[in-house]
Amino acid sequence: MIEGLLKGKSVVITGAASGVGRAAAELFAQHGARLICADIAMDLVEETLVAVKAIGGEARAVRCDVSKKSEVVAAVAAAVEAYGRLDVIYNNVGIPSPKTEQGMMAKLTDTTDEQIQKLYAVNVNGVIYGCQAAIEQFRIQGGGGVIVNTASVAGLIGWGGVLYGSTKGAVVNLTRTLAIEASGEGIRVNSVCPAGMATRFITGDRGPLPDAALAGMAKAYPLGRVIDPLDTAKAALFLASDLSSNITGVNLPVDGGLSAGKPL
Repeated sequence: MIEGLLKGKSVVITGAASGVGRAAAELFAQHGARLICADIAMDLVEETLVAVKAIGGEARAVRCDVSKKSEVVAAVAAAVEAYGRLDVIYNNVGIPSPKTEQGMMAKLTDTTDEQIQKLYAVNVNGVIYGCQAAIEQFRIQGGGGVIVNTASVAGLIGWGGVLYGSTKGAVVNLTRTLAIEASGEGIRVNSVCPAGMATRFITGDRGPLPDAALAGMAKAYPLGRVIDPLDTAKAALFLASDLSSNITGVNLPVDGGLSAGKPL
C-alpha cells in the first residue's frame, strides 16, 4: 500500500464529526495530513480528534456551521494559523432530504420554504463558501491547491429525493465549472459521489441498522455490498493526493455501480 500520500499537507475537512468525514480524517491522518476537523457537533468532532491522535495524527477541532460564510473562512484561517498554509479543503458537509412525520422522504410539494432554504444553505452554499475561502488562501500562497467536494450519486441520476438531488446536482456542476475557472491558477477541483451509506446521515439517532436492512441496501448496488464511509474516504484521498495530479473536473461515483445501470 502506498503511504504518506498527504505527508505534511494542511487539510480542512468539514463534516468531520462522523460518517465519511470521520473516516476521511482518520485515513488522511494515516497518510500524514495535518488536519482541521470542522463541524457543528463539537462533542462528536472531539471523538474524531481522539481517533486521529490515537494513530499518531495531528488535528485540531473547529466549530463550523458551513451555512455561515464567516465560520467557513474561520476554519481555513485556523489551518493557516496552525500549520502555516492550506493545501486541501474537503467540503464534505451535507444534510438529507426533508422527511414527513412518518419518516418518509417528503415530496417536493410537501416541503416548506424553510426546509428548502436550509437544504440549499448547507448543501450548496456551504460548498460554495468552502471553495471561495480555499481559493482566496491558495492565491495568497501563490496558486496551486486542491478542492474536493462531497456530491452524491443523486447529483448524477434521478435518485434520493427531488430537493436533495437538486442540491447535489448543483455541487456536481459547480465542481465541473470551477475546475475550468480555477485551472489557470493550478487549482484542482473534483468531487466524490457516494450512494447511500449506513451512517448517521441516514440513520439519525436510531443507531446501527439491523443486518436485514443492510442486506436490503446491498441489493440496490450491482456489486452487491453496502457503500462504506471508508470507500468514499479512499476516493477522496485519491482526489486530494498527487496520485490525481492531472485530474480535475471529475465527479467520481462511489456507488457500487448504481449509476452505471441495472444488472442484466
